[in-house]
Order: sequence, then C-alpha cells, then structure tokens
Amino acid sequence: MPDDWQRALVVVAHPDDIEYGIAVAVAVWTAAGKEVHYLLATRGEAGIAGLSPVEAGPLREEEERRSAAVVGVSEVEFLDHRDGVLEAGLELRRDLAAALRRHRPDLVVTMYGGDCWTPPQVTPAALNSPDHRALTRTVLDAVADAANEWIFPDLTETPWSGVQYIAVSEIGRDAPHVVDVTAAVEPAVASLTEHRRYLEALSDDPVEEQARRQVDMATMTEDGGRQVGFRLYWG
Repeated sequence: MPDDWQRALVVVAHPDDIEYGIAVAVAVWTAAGKEVHYLLATRGEAGIAGLSPVEAGPLREEEERRSAAVVGVSEVEFLDHRDGVLEAGLELRRDLAAALRRHRPDLVVTMYGGDCWTPPQVTPAALNSPDHRALTRTVLDAVADAANEWIFPDLTETPWSGVQYIAVSEIGRDAPHVVDVTAAVEPAVASLTEHRRYLEALSDDPVEEQARRQVDMATMTEDGGRQVGFRLYWG
C-alpha cells in the first residue's frame, strides 16, 4: 500500500461501515502522523430495529463521532442522504464531489461495493447492501467530478485534482494491496465497541465480544500478524 500521501478521506454509506474493517487501517495511519477525515452519505437512521429514524439518526451520528475519535479522527461529516435508499446518481455524485473539494484528500478510501460478501463460488451468496454498492461506484465517479469545473458548475468549492489514489476495501486473501494492522487491533475493537446501541440491537452477545469477532474476521492472519486489503486505483 503506498505511503506517499498525507491526507485521506474515508467515504462510506453508514455509521459503523468504517469500523467493520477500514478503521483498523485508519488507526495505523493516524499513529504514523497521517491526517484522516470521515465522510458518511447517510446517518444510518434506518439501521436499528424498533428505534424510529428520528431517534436513531442522532444516536448513530454520535456513536460514529466517538468511534472515530478512538482511532484519531476528529473530523466527521454527514451528507444526510436517506439511509436504505441511497442512489448511484447525479445527486450523490454532486454531493461527493463537493465534499472532496472541501476535504482535498491525497488518498480516498471507500468500502467494498461488490454484489456479495462471499466468493462467487459459494452459494447461496450473502448479498451486500444496495447502499454499499451504490456508494462505492459513485465515489469512483466523484473523484473525476471533483477535478472538473464544468461537470457541476454550480458548486462553489474550488475544483480538486489532487487525489493520488483511490483505495477500495477488499475481502478475502487476494487483495492486491495490504496494510499491516497487527499493532492496531485493540484500537479497532474499541472503535467498533462505540457503536454500542447498534450492536445491542444486532445480537444478545456482549458488545465487546461482537466487536472483537468482527475485527478478527476483517483482518487476515498472515504469519501471526494481521492485514487488511485494498484494491487501488489511480486518482
């Protein structure tokens, strides 16, 4: 994974998306002196069964801010698109392009956007969220939009063409680029644990156990160490 960058913007669909794998790399980067910002398309307001969106949205936003702080991220922005019905269209492209111009990252990191969470030979496959798929595809398009002054001429932010790389989170052991995250497992577990109300709604298992299990699943074991993988594109 390249190291010749200073500022990263992590772009995902919902609160907790970063903490299910990417946050362990964020902890490594911030410990090394990198600057990382978070950008979320929604507030995750449709994500807790039995809790209305009006109640869940502010709660999940606060959980995400606490979670980000654990791994050294102080700037978290929400675009306030509707949770569950995110569309890969011009409206999201425009909002992401404007945000990229505001944050001016060298590296853009986004979530896995494949159709399924399991390899294609495994059936029946576990479907990925439609919000995740829409978000990842649109991030790739928005990097070019952010640099082009004529695509969204109504945007007031100065065009930004400084993105060097786009890193898309990968699952499994075949990722072409990896980050050694052996030293960051504990901060990553603590970061996911901050999504306490969300995790309590998912399972009766203790929140700390759920968080550790998820981080263990997300970090590939290699010679006794831990890694997370990405697929890299030129900005």
